[in-house]
Amino acid sequence: MNPHKLLNLKMNQMSPIKIAQITDTHLLASENQRLQGIFTTKSFLAVMKRLEELRSEIDLLLLTGDLSGDSTPASYENLQYYLNLLQIPTYWLPGNHDCAIAMDKILNLGMVSRRKSFQRGNWNFVMLNSCTPEFLHGYLSATSLEWLDYELKILGNNPTLVALHHAPFSVNSTWIDATCLKNSEEFFDIVDRHPQVKLVLFGHIHQEFQHHRHNVDYLGTPSTCFQFQSESPAFAINQEYPGFRLLKLYANGTWETEIERVPYADTIESAMTTLS
Repeated sequence: MNPHKLLNLKMNQMSPIKIAQITDTHLLASENQRLQGIFTTKSFLAVMKRLEELRSEIDLLLLTGDLSGDSTPASYENLQYYLNLLQIPTYWLPGNHDCAIAMDKILNLGMVSRRKSFQRGNWNFVMLNSCTPEFLHGYLSATSLEWLDYELKILGNNPTLVALHHAPFSVNSTWIDATCLKNSEEFFDIVDRHPQVKLVLFGHIHQEFQHHRHNVDYLGTPSTCFQFQSESPAFAINQEYPGFRLLKLYANGTWETEIERVPYADTIESAMTTLS
């Protein structure tokens, strides 16, 4: 083989998969509606503007739940419209504020996919539904756990990223911890049997979080709207800007990540006005 072509092939094999994790957008039927004093659609669009600037650097988007704040079809239609403009392959899972049925009907056009297991480059991706209808807390059903175990078996030994909405760990905030994943040990039992799992991503907690357990890193990500005060016994919003997570996944199973914040001042001012 031509040495230049061989070099290019090696470089392509070494090139990481670049991902943006977007979570807890809490979009509403109308962009003029507020949630917790915040125009969630406008803060989301501020994040979308930043993603558009990074579009050539991002291979796919992972949306990890609470995409709607009111469970309305209109909120998902709005999301589908905005994602169509962005033109980046997108995969999603539901959160406790979502309507999974409406999501499945609406969020499946263009580059938005409802697939929950797929491959990109040398990595496998598995998207889990950790929601229990009419409850805020997370719980993985026996069916979901069996499916996860099956997928991890058939996908093979390539490095794998698993995503769900609810945090499988306490984040030292009493009110949030009451709504986290209730059967984490069952989840860990499966993950522990499959050493190819390198990363677990989740949302729900509206803040940055990282925990290392049994050679797996668990990452929580800020919301695109309001942020929860960390280590707070009761509900509280802090002054941090909306954010999202960027990841680079390398073929050998290593990875890099960073949190980006978008200076959307209206979010902070509105939240502080509501709380004062």
